[in-house]
Amino acid sequence: MVKKTKDFADILLAEGKCSLDQLSDATQMAREQTGKSVADCLIQLRYATAEDVMRAVAQSHGMEYVDFSEVKIPEKVIELVPESIARENTILPWKEEGEAIRVIISDPMDMETTEKLRFILNRTVHTALAPREAIIEAINRYYGQVEGESADSMLQEFTDTAIDFTETEEDSMSDDETVDENSAPIVKLVQMMITEAVQLRASDIHVEPFEHHVRIRYRIDGRLVERDRTPRRLLSALLSRIKILARMDIAERRRPQDGRIKVTVRDKDMDLRVSVIPTNHGQSVVMRLLDKDNIKIGIRQLGLSEYNFRNFQSLIQRPNGIILVTGPTGSGKTTTLYAALNAMNRPDRKIITAEDPVEYYLPGINQCEVRHNIGLDFARIIRSMLRQAPNIILVGEMRDNETASMGIQASLTGHLVFSTLHTNDAPSAVTRMVDMGVPSYLVASSVIAVMAQRLVRVNCTRCKQPFTPSDSVLEDSWMPKEMYEGATFMRGKGCGYCQKSGYRGRMAIMELMLVTPKVREMVFEGRSSEDIRGVAIAEGMRTLYFDGLQKMLQGLTTIEEVHRVAKRTEQDQLQFTPEMLARESQ
Repeated sequence: MVKKTKDFADILLAEGKCSLDQLSDATQMAREQTGKSVADCLIQLRYATAEDVMRAVAQSHGMEYVDFSEVKIPEKVIELVPESIARENTILPWKEEGEAIRVIISDPMDMETTEKLRFILNRTVHTALAPREAIIEAINRYYGQVEGESADSMLQEFTDTAIDFTETEEDSMSDDETVDENSAPIVKLVQMMITEAVQLRASDIHVEPFEHHVRIRYRIDGRLVERDRTPRRLLSALLSRIKILARMDIAERRRPQDGRIKVTVRDKDMDLRVSVIPTNHGQSVVMRLLDKDNIKIGIRQLGLSEYNFRNFQSLIQRPNGIILVTGPTGSGKTTTLYAALNAMNRPDRKIITAEDPVEYYLPGINQCEVRHNIGLDFARIIRSMLRQAPNIILVGEMRDNETASMGIQASLTGHLVFSTLHTNDAPSAVTRMVDMGVPSYLVASSVIAVMAQRLVRVNCTRCKQPFTPSDSVLEDSWMPKEMYEGATFMRGKGCGYCQKSGYRGRMAIMELMLVTPKVREMVFEGRSSEDIRGVAIAEGMRTLYFDGLQKMLQGLTTIEEVHRVAKRTEQDQLQFTPEMLARESQ
């Protein structure tokens, strides 16, 4: 029996892997969510990595920890446990020790699985620990990507044989069917495509038709990666299957369509938002994978610097005003807004949202979806929701004068309003509202803060290592020597964990502009965004570029990623003066 020597949380605290406040947050979250342990919550909240937590748990129980990047399991050991048993129980055989076998598990207290393996294998079973996700990846690597047959073998089968797809539409009509070896080939292909995308942490699946082939790509950490090129003759069957799952009109081929698919992958419920548009070579499909776990984060996990975190916390306590979040599509604006709503979602507050469309469903919050076909647009929803006496309002996007004006009226009548705009930086948001036709005095009196953000890829925690940038790169960054002196630059060399990219996951870099009296006066006077930007920097605003450099100096990302997403201006150099750097270090 596993004997516990010291609590894993004490080990994490002693090693400085997490703070006492973070541990309290995770403990509170574990109480509120049944089936979640404190260890799971620490990982989900990104307070500690899965590796750090599992190492501490292993040490706590006196067990061995396995790092898959440092071990290679012989094929004869893998063959000791059938693939179905390994996948069903999320375990992996590691060593043969005489008549006994040592297997890798993710839960030291899961005695039921250990006893089951002892019965099935008819051997003494010893255990070691590793994170669940790492075990799943290792199972895929040692046994094959998807149980039974891989997507590659399935596509090869389609390419090499003339399979008749005319029956797949009838075979696929049931939305609740189980995909097994008797299912139509196209049904299995679509299911495997979705399963693989989830395993690879993709945010989108792109099915794009061309003259002689169909290209399938996944967007992973913001970058599109080509996965397959399938025969052109598969297009019709692929489209039919996806449309049936999304409850779309199969016969409609000339107009764009939108739909949703609910699927379960590896015991995880996923929502897929499906968009179909006609192109010159056929209909193109994009499926956006919406993982509900992505929005169960607090403001602390957004990536805000300590300075911005304190300011943002005080902003969301304000009784009224408009807080704008700006950035391009896919920059994490929705996640930021939902994190803020989660922090304010209490029984004594009423929160209503107007979204186009509703991406994630939040418990305790009234969410309204824009439906243009019946005239239910943003302005009409806002006008009606004000009669519902809310405390907090979220408007998905301020697209036009009417929507912006209604949002401003809501803020001036005592509501805290959150919304988004598509602008390149924070100061441009206020001038953009004026360009929409909103009077500058209304913008100045209602907007209390603007936050611009971008997403940068994060260095892989398993393969990142110190490196030294060239002098020309450092000079081009505009950083004075005293800013980076003593810093350790990091870069991922590429490994199996990050698909050889050197990056795994993304984080936000942010620019929070508070509408101070001086900024408010400039907005009222109709000054340009450049003038407002200069004053905001002088009053302490950290720009996107500066925030990205700070995260780069902490070893979280690379300077190439910062340059890729953050635009540099001459005004950014104002932040590198000794006075500004001294203020940053306080």
